[in-house]
Amino acid sequence: MENYLDQIIDLLVAYAPKVLGAIVTLIVGLWLIKIIVKAVRKNMEKRGVDASLVPFLSTIFAVALKILLFVSVIGMVGVEATSFVAILGAAGLAIGLSLQGTLQNFAGGVVLLLLRPFRVGDVIDAKGYLGTVQEIQIFYTILHTFDKKVVYIPNGALANSDMTNLSQQDDRRNQWTFGIGYGDDVAKAKEVIQKLIDADDRILKDPEPFIAVHSLGDSSVNIVVRTWSKAADLWPVYFDMNENVYNEFAKEGLNIPFPQMDVHLHKQNN
Repeated sequence: MENYLDQIIDLLVAYAPKVLGAIVTLIVGLWLIKIIVKAVRKNMEKRGVDASLVPFLSTIFAVALKILLFVSVIGMVGVEATSFVAILGAAGLAIGLSLQGTLQNFAGGVVLLLLRPFRVGDVIDAKGYLGTVQEIQIFYTILHTFDKKVVYIPNGALANSDMTNLSQQDDRRNQWTFGIGYGDDVAKAKEVIQKLIDADDRILKDPEPFIAVHSLGDSSVNIVVRTWSKAADLWPVYFDMNENVYNEFAKEGLNIPFPQMDVHLHKQNN
């Protein structure tokens, strides 16, 4: 028993300073890494690095520094770095096989940052969600929807699916279909719409607005209207035009048909 106690004491005397030093190094190292990464991130933002790259590169830099720190700490305890790297490689392979989806998301993030189908601040429609890109992280892209929801979309799925970027083009096209009753003056209806277009400074004159009879429906003559405006004005123009056309058609005696059903009652003589 005394031999075992002597061995334990010898081990404590030999390794306690190393373990204590390793723990202190780990704590101080993590604190310094946090400060360094924060400084690097601020420097990238100050230098005007694309906002899409800043969080991704910062995270990669932090992970690399932490791996070096852990290798150094293990070496301080007495474990050979080559042995630790071999163990780390084997563990990494096993973890990689079990986390294939996560690695796919990482690869997807790299693809998104290289191909740049969107940037931070763009409005995109992807995976059934419409919102503004808030941040591109290592594994996920964060969207803020217009109803104040925060959506995390895996980068792997995002990089391998259809996506619509609503912010890449400065100008966007609006389209309406307005119906008038059979017997109403089509030329007058087109004139009213044209006046409303001319009165709205948000609607671009080039490309030229388009107004034409689109189809002859079951109960209405349908007029299609297409105009262009700045992307930021797209929806305000759309909603205002709907309201203005409704009001002006009423003033000009133009009828907007709505579904009706005529019921005929037949009296049967017994």
